[in-house]
Amino acid sequence: MKKFILTALAALCAVIAFADEQPERPWKYVDAQQLRIINKGWENTLRPYTRIPAWLEDSVRETLWERSQCSTGIGVRFATNSSRIGVRYTLLWNTHMIHMADTGLKGTDLYIWEGDSVWRHVNTNRPYVKDKDSKLVESTYVENLDTTRMTEYMVYLPLYDGVNELEIKVDENAEITPGNTSLIDAGTKIVAYGTSILQGGCASRTGMAATNIISRELNCEVVNVGISGEGKMDQCMARALAQVKDADMFILDPVPNCTEMMCDTLTYDFVKIIRDARPDVPIVMVEGPIYPYARYNSYFGKYLPAKNAAFRRNYEKLKAENPNNLYYVDSVELDGVEDDGTVDGIHLTDLGFRHYADKLVPVLRDILQKQ
Repeated sequence: MKKFILTALAALCAVIAFADEQPERPWKYVDAQQLRIINKGWENTLRPYTRIPAWLEDSVRETLWERSQCSTGIGVRFATNSSRIGVRYTLLWNTHMIHMADTGLKGTDLYIWEGDSVWRHVNTNRPYVKDKDSKLVESTYVENLDTTRMTEYMVYLPLYDGVNELEIKVDENAEITPGNTSLIDAGTKIVAYGTSILQGGCASRTGMAATNIISRELNCEVVNVGISGEGKMDQCMARALAQVKDADMFILDPVPNCTEMMCDTLTYDFVKIIRDARPDVPIVMVEGPIYPYARYNSYFGKYLPAKNAAFRRNYEKLKAENPNNLYYVDSVELDGVEDDGTVDGIHLTDLGFRHYADKLVPVLRDILQKQ
């Protein structure tokens, strides 16, 4: 028996050694720019995966400009018959935050279209930086895939870091195309403006940002212009938003970054700039959530509703002037985000983002169906 066991162990070691000696099958690296980039509002950006026009750099605060360089919401659509799929990209900063998982911060998500009207999450890469000088990340999402047909996929880019270059990697002899444009319909686009919450803080992975959930649920592109700490209704940003020519709807969610005075004095002009430029495009104004600690902190228990009230007064003024194509979602309709829906009392967990999206999707779907 002892001899048998030793012989079996020797055979197993030989198999392992043989496997270790086998060279990895060669990959084909495909620049994402050759595929289909989704959820971008402007083409004239400083880098391929940044979010606002390059001409805004001299018109906005340095912090706003820097945070707009995150690749939040941007995705890559493609179809392939590869037996395995991976990704290689270089980060802009390789940043880290104490209250957000690196997988959401600077990782990427792979989704697959199952052919039954459902996008399903396949895997998330762990954004280990192999080369700290180049900030290079390379990972394999999945192996042993069906190679008998072309399958549709989608990759979401980092939420709180930027990407300089990105490649999808597939089998050397696999076919890869930009995919079916009716999936995440290239003909429908929502532009969403807001704060760190809208940007995706603090989703555990990139596909769980609210705009990405909404995009999958409504089968349309959603441009994420959530800019952490900087959703302060700057008029130059309103003018830039209005220039997204193929926008079918605007979502405005700036209240969390604004004071009561800002909500009172900036809202009217910010919204009117967009309405005057794009009178036929619906605008959805979203109140700020009532954070869970506001139940117990008497100051914020009064202050957060006061901000929302100022925001709503401006909505009512705009609505009285022109009732067309202006909609409102109040904090009562977002109630529930407060219950186990935040990481730090403000920024959302995946549960919070799911709840946020579930509240908005019916409103947005109804508006799109009227168009």
